[in-house]
Amino acid sequence: MVEPEIVPDATCDGGDLDCGSGLLLIIRNSMSPLPPAGVLEVRSREISVREDLPAWCRMVGHDLLATRPGDAGSISYFIRKKSEDAALHQDLEQARNVVWRARISGSGGMEAQVFIRNHSFVVGQPASFDTADKAVSAVEYLLGSLGACLAVGLQWRASRRGIQIRNLEVSLRARSEDVLVYLGLQEEGNAGLAGVRAVVYVDADAEPEILEELLAETLRRSPVTQTFQRAVRVTAELRKA
Repeated sequence: MVEPEIVPDATCDGGDLDCGSGLLLIIRNSMSPLPPAGVLEVRSREISVREDLPAWCRMVGHDLLATRPGDAGSISYFIRKKSEDAALHQDLEQARNVVWRARISGSGGMEAQVFIRNHSFVVGQPASFDTADKAVSAVEYLLGSLGACLAVGLQWRASRRGIQIRNLEVSLRARSEDVLVYLGLQEEGNAGLAGVRAVVYVDADAEPEILEELLAETLRRSPVTQTFQRAVRVTAELRKA
């Protein structure tokens, strides 16, 4: 028996995102303009969505009409909208105003312990000149964060286009404007980074123009890159423990 064709009213592509990493917000936002009983096609390449999305549909009352294989390893989920999403605006505002938190404990010497959610890691001194230093410096973590944001962001945006990336590497280089300011050997100047140069190596079946376009979009939407590219006010207050 041939299944009847389902013509969606709208389509959204989550790429490699899972339901807990923003996919549900994308789905809800794409479904919002549709009338009740409208059909949304959700394309995804993330395996966990196979279980999580049907469970979410059952929880909120939408009908999952069908699941069908798509292109480039994706799966299409056809969802019939039940009713208006009254909480969407509030949840979008909550996501927009999310506050990331970190707690840092001085562990003695030139190291500090960082606690973020259920993760922890050791950070060395702000700027290390010793290649054999056992702890990663704060500036190196900063560069690592930038590079990771670009790598993951580019890979996700490529997945939304059905582009499979076989190998991806981001190489970063940076120098301080004047690290002597940090060491207290000079008063004038700035100890911050003078600039960062990133080179992205990509092995994928896509034209260079497409990959350049994806990289430009990744840079424009990257939280870490955009933080680097504008001045961010940092305030600190002292409280006696």
